[in-house]
Amino acid sequence: MTGPESPGRVAFVTGGSRGIGRAIAVALGEAGCRVAFCYSSNAEGAKETQAAIEATGAEALAVQADVADVASVDQAFAAIEETFGPVEVLVNNAGITRDGLLMRMTDEHWGDVLQTNLTGAFHTIRRATPKMMRGRFGRIVNVSSVSGQTGQAGQANYSAAKAGLVGLTRAVARELASRGITCNVVAPGPIVTSMTDGLPDDWREWAEQTVPLGRLGNPDEVAAVVTFLCSDAAGYVTGAIVPVDGGLGMGH
Repeated sequence: MTGPESPGRVAFVTGGSRGIGRAIAVALGEAGCRVAFCYSSNAEGAKETQAAIEATGAEALAVQADVADVASVDQAFAAIEETFGPVEVLVNNAGITRDGLLMRMTDEHWGDVLQTNLTGAFHTIRRATPKMMRGRFGRIVNVSSVSGQTGQAGQANYSAAKAGLVGLTRAVARELASRGITCNVVAPGPIVTSMTDGLPDDWREWAEQTVPLGRLGNPDEVAAVVTFLCSDAAGYVTGAIVPVDGGLGMGH
């Protein structure tokens, strides 16, 4: 991603204290970026992520932020800009779940998921793009989900938010293409993380039987695709949905 004299692109990963977000942050560090990431409450996990990034030889910065809150996002960007400079690579990975059957889903659970998973990405993109435009370079990757295309029972809020990221991504891709800024979606399928560790065994069995490749994915496999889309080499890829789902969502 960088030349021999370059200090490295400035990357910002939201939701970086564990799982897919941590894997992305570390992979971007390995690719030569200076990596900032935010976390909402998991300070211990944030320390582990920072150490893992620094172990690659990259500079790292952890900031506590709530992407659903505009002021919090602005403070995070200000801290990153002061330490590293303008954000050139933005990965929106922060997300929450509030699963439940449609008839029992509360307005609060609907709103919380939409506000974090979709509006949060809007907040960070809006904050990052003016300086990306001035620099005439930007890479934005939004982490969606196979459930954003196929839907998932018990996840009306999550599926809607993840589908919304596709529309947001493509609008941004069209709007900013002339400024050298790309915007893409990565759509993971079932990935082994601490979130899935708490799910029942029959869920894992169902996933393994349903995924054409016959297994769950791992965070590093998602991170590899995200890192490519953030690279200079991916300059002609924009508005794309790239699945990392073992074939689960093919045809969508």
